[in-house]
Amino acid sequence: AAAALGGGVLALIAVLLFAVGSFGHIIASLVGIAVAVTGGWYFVAYRGVRRVIAGVIALVGAGVAVVALLSAGAQLVTLLIAAALAGVSVYLARVATNTHGETTAADMAAPHAPAKRPVLIMNPWSGGGKVATFNLADECKARGIEPVVLTRGDDLVQLAEDAVARGADVIGMAGGDGSQALVATVASKHGLPHVVIPAGTRNHLALDLGVDRDDVVGSLDAYAGGIPKTVDLATVNGRVFVNNVSLGLYADIVKSDAYRDAKLRTALDTLPDLLGPNADSLDLHFVDGEGEHHDTADVVLVSNNPYDLESLGGVGTRARMDTGELGLLSVTIDSAVDARRFLALETAGRVHSYPGWVEWSTPRFELNSGGPVALGVDGESLSMDPPIVFETMPGALTVLLPPQAPGQSPAARNSTVPPKELWDIALGRS
Repeated sequence: AAAALGGGVLALIAVLLFAVGSFGHIIASLVGIAVAVTGGWYFVAYRGVRRVIAGVIALVGAGVAVVALLSAGAQLVTLLIAAALAGVSVYLARVATNTHGETTAADMAAPHAPAKRPVLIMNPWSGGGKVATFNLADECKARGIEPVVLTRGDDLVQLAEDAVARGADVIGMAGGDGSQALVATVASKHGLPHVVIPAGTRNHLALDLGVDRDDVVGSLDAYAGGIPKTVDLATVNGRVFVNNVSLGLYADIVKSDAYRDAKLRTALDTLPDLLGPNADSLDLHFVDGEGEHHDTADVVLVSNNPYDLESLGGVGTRARMDTGELGLLSVTIDSAVDARRFLALETAGRVHSYPGWVEWSTPRFELNSGGPVALGVDGESLSMDPPIVFETMPGALTVLLPPQAPGQSPAARNSTVPPKELWDIALGRS
């Protein structure tokens, strides 16, 4: 970061030292170089429309600088030196503002004390039977972890409460995200650390926490000196969810076999048929982040912390799970023609440019309707009476990560911070 800032300053100094001609030409050269470098910083830090705008600004600045220098009679070497310094500055700004890297959870925090009374609740039906496939019960016993295997008719929340009553000091769940939410509710209530074992089908929570979803057995290492990570939970009408709640057509998609088989792309392709001329508008009333009232929407997605959404079909991951904010997405599609346009943009990863796509964040969100509302809560189909109230629970849960786990979601590993933070980064404040 310091070198990026220094490179920009040196490019300006090069103009002052080598440029000749009128004072106006020199000022125009300095302004052009400054605009080109700053635009370049933003170009490498952002994506989408902001990147395009930054790129245009950088090119305009570079053009102004070149014309001014040539008009002032500067030699070619001056242009080359200034261009080289500006290029180095932009490259180093990208390195400084891009936070991805080969890190593990162990690089991020001091380990938690090994659990004295560890308990792991296991859903033997999750993920096509991963509990049996990886012999998790035996692996737990070998590590001194009490295994609790669900049977038909068991109340998962009660099993977790019973484990706490027996003296569990760390409680975990091997199963899907819906099961993780229930056990996390109990862990949060009693102030106990929670361990996420990725034994479900998709394991989105594990992915966003930075747990290696392919290392099911290795995830048990979190019980023995795991790395603590404080994250938010969220509620919908008092029910805790760890990932997201979907409403509208998306909620119907959640109920489909295509969703269960992780074929959401196929399910989304049915949107043009669902939005034909005879389709009824969904009765969903809410206010978005700009204060605009909506009387309908075809898709509403409320997430525990904002997703980095490049497409609805891929859902995305969360760069952070401790922002104290809900992520909100609303999509309104007025016709089958709009549906096809939406899907084309979604496939191209440019869905943000669809006019009916609205994103914002807030700690609380309320949605109303004239009757019961269908929801997909962490992939589970439910129905709730309005009003539907969503609230964040900042820092409500401490999870323990295995030391060898990545410790960051894909969004976090590929995220950037604004170039305006370069100064803070250079001083070690960011």
